[in-house]
Amino acid sequence: MPIDFLYPEYEVVRNADRCIACRVCERQCANEVHFYDPENKRMMSDESKCVNCHRCVSLCPTRALKIVKTDHTFKENASWSGTNIAEIYRQAGSGGVLLSSMGNPKQYPIYWDHILINASQVTNPSIDPLREPMETKVFLGAKPSKIQRDDAGRLVNNLPPGLELQVPVMFSAMSYGSISYNAHESLARAATALGTFYNTGEGGLHEDFYQYGPHTIVQVASGRFGVHKAYLEAGAAIEIKMGQGAKPGIGGHLPGAKIVGDISKTRMIPEGSDAISPAPHHDIYSIEDLRQLVFSLKEATEYKKPVIVKIAAVHNVAAIASGIARSGADIIAIDGFRGGTGAAPTRIRDNVGIPIELALASVDERLRQEGIRNHVSLVIGGSIRNSADIVKAIALGADAVYIATSALLALGCHLCRNCHSGKCNWGIATQRPELVRRLNPDVGCQRLINLVTAWNHEIKEMMGGMGINSIEALRGNRLMLRGVGLNEKELEILGIKHAGE
Repeated sequence: MPIDFLYPEYEVVRNADRCIACRVCERQCANEVHFYDPENKRMMSDESKCVNCHRCVSLCPTRALKIVKTDHTFKENASWSGTNIAEIYRQAGSGGVLLSSMGNPKQYPIYWDHILINASQVTNPSIDPLREPMETKVFLGAKPSKIQRDDAGRLVNNLPPGLELQVPVMFSAMSYGSISYNAHESLARAATALGTFYNTGEGGLHEDFYQYGPHTIVQVASGRFGVHKAYLEAGAAIEIKMGQGAKPGIGGHLPGAKIVGDISKTRMIPEGSDAISPAPHHDIYSIEDLRQLVFSLKEATEYKKPVIVKIAAVHNVAAIASGIARSGADIIAIDGFRGGTGAAPTRIRDNVGIPIELALASVDERLRQEGIRNHVSLVIGGSIRNSADIVKAIALGADAVYIATSALLALGCHLCRNCHSGKCNWGIATQRPELVRRLNPDVGCQRLINLVTAWNHEIKEMMGGMGINSIEALRGNRLMLRGVGLNEKELEILGIKHAGE
């Protein structure tokens, strides 16, 4: 029906004078946008299939291609944008739930961009990180409230199990299945080289990656896919996933088309069967239930590994975090509503949850007020885009951050938001062998190392400018932050003063 026709969102602009019909674009496009017209001896495009992944543009040898956003539009209406209208047409034609990949693209405030960092001047000299030591090492886990000594006066090591990070950055949870084998290998190798950790996400750990166990966080989600004794013992820490920022209150779903080969074996489910995780853990309906799972996992690993509880940033997150801190968890991970995902219901992704900046500040303040801040470490994620975001997060109270989307961008992701199709042209969010091969783990690993190394240099520079020489001195130091363009309530929640004060 004509009513179902929607003009393509993007247009392929091909320079006829430059195009030599080499057909590279045709071979490289997993979405089958480009094709050769033998009758007219020229390349053609089916723009309705284009997701703007830039693969063809990047590899065209004569620079004959570019992708532009179409100027075709619906009649202007303040209440009914073209996106609103198109989504109604799609659902009216299919009766299905709209799915989207990656994080929330809406124009909600990004509080990182409204926070400025203070700098030292005359009375508190800055520190030159090129000439003086700067400590960016972080220890995650519960910290004892007092020092103990034995009868001889020697220190007693009463530290519970924790994680030692050389940089305050870890790679966040992305499951084998949602991303490719080569992407996981890149993350695992980079984490090992950097002295940090990567998270398996939901779905188990491929047997080839057990060798990276000392730098691996293994995840236990509601579906319990791939969870067994050897898996729990393989990692340096265990993360219980209660929720994630892109879809708070929603379970996971990896389509059966992606459950093939080693993914089926790793997840311990039949090939072709959908991997559906329930929204809740069916054995957790209270903090007491959560505590039981925390200590079951500790018991299963002989109390040698810290346990992380991951939650989505929601309106009552401070009270929830307070309960988690009393559950026996060593680390709380909080994921903001701009966090990415391979697939989420569009309405959930765009309307549920709160910004990570507000969630972090409220949780840190609540735990401090209750005198239990050192009972747990805080790790946050949800659109950490650069080193300045990390510095601001730590000053607001985080011990370290998780990154995922920025890590995928380093691997070559172009944010075309088509992860759920399995046709990732850059070899990241796909299981098709010919596409997976496009991501070279040697190159991917080095690019991740380069990114985090560059960020670590910048963190040292910013700390030096503040007159601070360690992450520990920066943590929760909100005096080093000022807000711009924020109202009084926002400043109150963030716990910072306005610029000029």
